[in-house]
Amino acid sequence: MNEKPVVVGVDGSEHSHLALEWALNSAQRLDAPLVVAHVRSEALQLGEARIASLGEAPDIPDTVLDGARAWVEEQGTRVPVRYDSLDGSVSDALLDAARTARFLVTGSRGRGGFASLLLGSAGRALAASAPCPVVVVPHEARTAPLEGDTEAGRVLVGLHPEETGDEVVDFAFHAAQQRGVALEVVTAYRLPPSPIMLVGPPAPALQMPPPVPVDETPELVNETAGLQEGRLRRFSERYPDVEVVPVVVPADAAGRLVDDSRRAALVVVGRHRRHRVATLLMGSVAHAVLHHAHCPVAIVPPTPPTPPEPS
Repeated sequence: MNEKPVVVGVDGSEHSHLALEWALNSAQRLDAPLVVAHVRSEALQLGEARIASLGEAPDIPDTVLDGARAWVEEQGTRVPVRYDSLDGSVSDALLDAARTARFLVTGSRGRGGFASLLLGSAGRALAASAPCPVVVVPHEARTAPLEGDTEAGRVLVGLHPEETGDEVVDFAFHAAQQRGVALEVVTAYRLPPSPIMLVGPPAPALQMPPPVPVDETPELVNETAGLQEGRLRRFSERYPDVEVVPVVVPADAAGRLVDDSRRAALVVVGRHRRHRVATLLMGSVAHAVLHHAHCPVAIVPPTPPTPPEPS
């Protein structure tokens, strides 16, 4: 496979089957090769090592990959598919597989996850550390757009005009172009502090100052919309067929992205650059969207800085 493949991690669970289905559809849409990767259980790895230590060459079939291969072949795919049986921890093995991937696809949880959790520990580690974009497919994801709804199936992206990297915006535009759908761009602006908060006591009912009405901040809306438009201009020129739907909201971009994800095909958010605290790598918006969105979420890492030329 000379072209960068779409890589999907499977473990035989229903969640990973949804990820496999999404990855196969994406690979065919992009005309890209697909790699189906299964990290074998620790017990199987240890058992094989024990047999090998006795001088015998074990030949233990990977039933998870066999099941994935049978399903893929039933679909009659037109792209090349490779099946990799991996050893090591799930996070480390899939991170290594992601080094040459176009993007990595994973389910929201594995076989051993708690039902109350939307994202397992391996998924969090991959989203925070993978060198390529990671797409997390939630277990309640729709498989097809809603018929008759013109907003269904669109791509959403969270955009901070000064902080969101070009790689995030480009990924979102390309995804919308490949699907032939509109791109909704959500940018939040910060509300000014309430005058009551500064000079008066808190509201007695909730012991909190009342918020500033949104209609009293048109200058913030206009300023943010202008920054958003300026940031998107060259991408619109690069992708002239993509319809852009600009959205400016007060304070909470994550809330709007999660709400609109009920009718979306994909939400795209950026990952912060390296931080001392690992839990902050994704940022608050990416973290909230990843845990609460109703459709697949793409976490796009920052482009590594270009090393300086030797003097």
